[in-house]
Amino acid sequence: MPLTDPTIKNFQPTGEKVRLWDSGGLYLEVTSKGSKLWRMKYRFQGKEKLLSFGLYPDVSLKNARILRDKARVSLSQGLDPSLTKRVEKKSLNAGKESFEFIAREWFLNNAPVWAKSHSEKIIRRLELDVFPWIGKRAITEIQAPELLLVFRRIEARAQIFRFAISTGRASRNPVFDLKGSLAPIRQAHFSTITDPEKVGALLRAIDSYAGSNVTRFALRLAPLVFLRPGELRHGEWTEVSFESAEWRIPAEKMKARAVHVVPLSRQAIRILNEIHPLTNESRYIFPNGRTFHRPMSENAILAALRRMGYEQGEMTGHGFRSMASTMLNESGLWSKDAIERQLAHGERNEVRAAYNHAEYLNERREMLQWWADYLDTLKIGGTVNA
Repeated sequence: MPLTDPTIKNFQPTGEKVRLWDSGGLYLEVTSKGSKLWRMKYRFQGKEKLLSFGLYPDVSLKNARILRDKARVSLSQGLDPSLTKRVEKKSLNAGKESFEFIAREWFLNNAPVWAKSHSEKIIRRLELDVFPWIGKRAITEIQAPELLLVFRRIEARAQIFRFAISTGRASRNPVFDLKGSLAPIRQAHFSTITDPEKVGALLRAIDSYAGSNVTRFALRLAPLVFLRPGELRHGEWTEVSFESAEWRIPAEKMKARAVHVVPLSRQAIRILNEIHPLTNESRYIFPNGRTFHRPMSENAILAALRRMGYEQGEMTGHGFRSMASTMLNESGLWSKDAIERQLAHGERNEVRAAYNHAEYLNERREMLQWWADYLDTLKIGGTVNA
């Protein structure tokens, strides 16, 4: 039964900690000495957490419920209410036109589509490396030399200025004034294996992997689907259609922010059918070893490769994509456009990106089946003449 103000006012301490429950996870914790503190119990990404709203009567029953409802809205948007509360509390001290206030608003707008670990990393970097120097400055007053000092400490995140412009609180982006002042960013090339004989040896090592079953299945599927490690480990059963032999990944999970279709070869379907009895009670195809409520660890595949003897500079989780890209292009059998589309490389035209998920789909379907057959041949030590 929900709490009432008379119930709270008339409750006497018992000498022990007592919880008076309201609704929606909200309760009043009465300490042994009589202090009354508002708390909210909730779950985020499978983990039980607590949120504090302050002391009664400083925070009334009505206001506590408002704060509870606000927290539930954050949960519905995929945000941890504790993180939202911390970000908003610090924003109040910054001033509405300051870089920090706008940056925190930008963060809360974008956090729902990011992984929790990525969200925490972004806000932590801003708090450590940016806000101490320019956080309290009005965003319209920040000049290029100040930014250059910050950029030399960290990798720049210029989207915040674009957000300020789009919301009418700045008219220009001083980042453009820095063109030529910063060292160019070098594109990282992920270590991979492209020698056919060595690829065959890698595939045999994967089949013999003695670690976690889930990790072994992920390793077996990775060469067949060309996905980034994060896209692979966050895969959900609802995205897979065994009938149409397709894996459709929603736009919000993809780097290019467009729906991505992965035609599934017979070999990929076989692997998914094998793992289905093991993990079908989880939303994730490859759940965490400790809880089905979370995907497998972001380091699981890399750690497995190291355990199999593949050192840094030799092979990575991203390397399966580079392997496919290099070897398919070298085969001369498939168009570059089909290969690039299957790799889900970013489309520069955002409007076009929203409609291109089916581009070259028939060729891509044939290509992925050919690729799976080719890998099978390499695994048994054979060769293929293009």
